Parts: sequence; C-alpha cells; structure tokens
Amino acid sequence: MPITDILSQLRERISGFAASRISRDAAEDLAQDVLLVLHEKYPQVERMEELLPLSLQIARFKIMSWRNKTYRRGEHNHAQVDYLPIADPGENPAARAERRERLERLKTAMAAMGERCRELFRLKLEGHAFPEIQKRMKAASINTVYTWDLRCRKDLMARLGGSWEGK
Repeated sequence: MPITDILSQLRERISGFAASRISRDAAEDLAQDVLLVLHEKYPQVERMEELLPLSLQIARFKIMSWRNKTYRRGEHNHAQVDYLPIADPGENPAARAERRERLERLKTAMAAMGERCRELFRLKLEGHAFPEIQKRMKAASINTVYTWDLRCRKDLMARLGGSWEGK
C-alpha cells in the first residue's frame, strides 16, 4: 500500500478519534500535529499496524495537552461569539429616564437655593479651586468658603431628600 494512502487513512482515523473527544476544528489541527510528530520522530515506523496505535497514543497526549491549555486559559467555558447578543453602546431607556429624573430633581433643588450657594456650585463645576473661589466671591478667609461649601452641600442634600438617588 502506498504511503500516501496509509497517511490518508491514518489522518482520517486520528481525526475521527480526536473529534469524538474534542471539537471538529481542533481535531483536524490535532491530526495534522500527530502526523507531523510521526514524520519527525518516528520515520522508521511504516506499517499501518504499528502506525495506528502509535498515532492514537500521540493523539491522546495531544488531547490532554490541548485540554490543559484550554482550562489554563479559561477557554473551556467561553460561549461562541456568533451566539452572543451585540451590546448596545448607548444608554438603556431605564437608565436614561433615571438620569433625566435626577437632573430634574437637581435643577429644582438648585433653583430653591440661595444665590451664594448657586454661585459656589457654579464655580466648583467650572473647576475653580477654593482659593480662587475665595477671591471671586470676595470672602475674608478660605475657611469661610469651606464653611459655605459644607452648608450648601448639606442644604442641597436636604432638598434632595437626603440622597442623590431619591430613595
């Protein structure tokens, strides 16, 4: 029997053996690896009766190695990408509605606050530091600005019902 026929039959058997234990795609790759090992390490073995048990033993070792690698990498429990739903990068409607409600509550609470607190929050949101806020608001001391900030934040939280989330 010509060597090409032997290798063809051997590849088919190795592939079938491996496919019964791992995925079909991985089995084809594994069969190719087994044939490569046979060619490089065992060129003296030529008869089908000797090649088949040897190739199946090599395939068992390769399958164990493949499984260890997939477990080590965490690939054994991954879902197929084709079956996963595509995530919407935008905000979902419920989160958008919650954000809009929080913003309305914040606007209402801010409108009810005094002018000094609104100005202090505006300057903080613009990124100004406390020493700069002290100069702009003409406060005598930076500690005065700290006190205003604490009182304004407490007032805002009280107007929001004690929580930003409104619960």
